[in-house]
Order: sequence, then C-alpha cells, then structure tokens
Amino acid sequence: MITFKSDVEAVNAFTEKYAQLQQEVGKVIVGQDDVLKNILITIFSRGHVLLIGVPGLAKTLMVTTISKALGLNYNRIQFTPDLMPSDIMGTEILDENRNFRFLKGPVFSNVVLADEINRTPPKTQSALLEAMQERSVSIAGVTHKLPEPFFVLATQNPIEQEGTYPLPEAQLDRFMFNIFLDYPSFDEEINIVKSTIGGDMYEPRQVIDLDEIIYYQKLLQKIPVADNVYKYAVNLSIITRPETEKAHEWANKYLAWGAGPRSSQNLIIAAKCHAVLAGKLSPDIEDVQAVAHLVMRHRMVKNYRAEAENISIDTIIDEFLKVKI
Repeated sequence: MITFKSDVEAVNAFTEKYAQLQQEVGKVIVGQDDVLKNILITIFSRGHVLLIGVPGLAKTLMVTTISKALGLNYNRIQFTPDLMPSDIMGTEILDENRNFRFLKGPVFSNVVLADEINRTPPKTQSALLEAMQERSVSIAGVTHKLPEPFFVLATQNPIEQEGTYPLPEAQLDRFMFNIFLDYPSFDEEINIVKSTIGGDMYEPRQVIDLDEIIYYQKLLQKIPVADNVYKYAVNLSIITRPETEKAHEWANKYLAWGAGPRSSQNLIIAAKCHAVLAGKLSPDIEDVQAVAHLVMRHRMVKNYRAEAENISIDTIIDEFLKVKI
C-alpha cells in the first residue's frame, strides 16, 4: 500500500522516480531526452503515442528499455499487409472438451509496440480502436478487460509510403502525442556506435513497479487546474476549426479540418504532468503551450493551399500559439 503524508510529498516522490527512470533509460538510449520525457508523460497520463521516425533510430530499443525500467510486460506487433484483427486481439478456439476458449492476443500486455502501424489495412488498424479508448477487447459478444496500465506506442516511417495505408482520423485522434524522432547529433552518434559494437549492452534495472505507476497516474488526475488554463486549452482547439465563429484566419486559409474535443482534453491532461515535472503543483498556460504541438499536430488536416505553399502543421500551430486568448 503506497501512502504519503500529503499530495505534495507524493508529487515530490513522483519527480524523483521520473529522474531515476530518465537516468536508467539514458544508460541504454543515447540522446533523445525530449522523446523519452514525452513518452513518459504519456504513460503517466494514461495516453498513447504515435512515434514518427526513419528506421534505425532505436524506436524499438527505446520501448523495450522503458518497459524494463517500468517493470511492465511488453509485446511487439509487426504490422504487415496480411495481419488480421485476430492476430492482435486474439481468437476463440475449440479446446479438447469441445468448448470454446478465448486465446488472448498480443494486445493483452501493459506496453504494446505497434510497429509500422500504417503497413496494415484499415480493417486491422481498427482492431486497436476499442483497446486504446475503452481499454478492453470485445470478441463474440464478450468484453475482455485489458491489463492496467495499458499503453500503445505505434511507429510510422515518414519516408516510405509505398504499400502503406494512411491512419483513419478516428485512429489518429486516440493518440495523445505525435512525436517526431530526429537524427542524433554527431557526438551522440559517435557514442551510439561506441556503445553498440563493443559487446554486451547494459541491461536496465526496474526503477518503479506496477502499483506505483497506477498510483502516480491517479495522482496526476487530481492535480488542480485553474479556470483560465481550461479556457485557454479549449480556445486553442476551437480556433483551429475552419469556417466556425472563432476560427483563426490561418485555420480558414490552410486547414480542411481542425482539432476536436479530445485535443482540449489531452492538452490539459498532458499539461498537468508537464507542470509536475517542472516542479509546479498546477499547470499554467505555458505548460499547455509546451505540449501543444505534440497534442495537436495529428488532429488537424491541411488543405490543398497549405500543401501547395509548403506550409507545415507545426508552422500553423506556431501561429495559433501567438494568439492572445
């Protein structure tokens, strides 16, 4: 049973655990500090991550390392064109007594890596919709609860589009963060090469256990938020919606579709964790702005004009953040 004298003491304990996690994972993953921070924010906020980066940037290694440091079980699902929904969720089989028995699929895990999620058709992609939102799987009219905590990290290759299927908007909307993974710096790549060709790699130790993770997830849910921060987050989402009353001029000019209500929700949820990691007991507008690109970039659809003028989603979000709301 985890107990603290006050929520302030619990918050301090959480920040200490986060620092230990960052240090432990950093023994295996060179650089990528911001990516690691944002993945951990998502886990403790009970969200999911879409990670976009070219091959060879240690996406899979990062997930396995984080899973070990968190003490969580982990499954990797390699998404391919012939993957079926039952390969993800599981299926009913006829046992030796001629009774149907449910055989759980790899989604029944604390951490699920959906590798190259856009390589499988929408029918199979949709198998994750219920799991990501309701944290359950329905097979033959029976609902099976997924383990807690439950976290999906999906990867996409941004440069190879042949043989891929764009993720439906409903699927994208279920990811809290969309994280871009960039190439390492020169010095970081030198360290990566040195650490990976010299023999056995460091085996990360467990820093936190499952009960602690769930406790800290619930703790973050209780973090108070001021009304002006709620209003800012909601207004920031509203101004992205073209042809509406409060639409920003750039929304009308460059967007075909704006961010929905999940954007407002996730801005607040992520801002809470971001604030705590910065040593604050309540998020402010700066915390919302700090997570805005991660939350909003996959929830808006550019129009043809934006494509023709080579205007990026992040540039559009930058304009929205300049507005005094």
